[in-house]
Order: sequence, then structure tokens, then C-alpha cells
Amino acid sequence: MAVPKRKTTRSRSGKRRSHIKFSPKNVIEDKKSGEYRLSHHMDLKTGFYKGRQVLDPKE
Repeated sequence: MAVPKRKTTRSRSGKRRSHIKFSPKNVIEDKKSGEYRLSHHMDLKTGFYKGRQVLDPKE
């Protein structure tokens, strides 16, 4: 069974895990309603997507 000969330092394990991180979500403010939403997603409050009415608004 493979057992490490020495303790892995914080620096070395940090270098190994350097690519593991959270990426920020692309949240934008909607031009018509002023609500925050994810880009490339429709606005649930108004029902608009790319300037056209897709769904009836929730109320």
C-alpha cells in the first residue's frame, strides 16, 4: 500500500488545488424591469427574452 514518506505542506497542496475555485455567476440587471437575472435566461417577472414576450408574466 502506498504511504507518503513525508507530510504534504500547505504550500504544495495549495498549488495542487489552485484550479479548484468558485466562478462568479453572470448576473445582469434587466433593462426593462430593473430586476437582476442570469444572462441568457428569460425574466420571470415580465416574461420577456431577447426583447420578445415569451410567457405571460407571473402575478
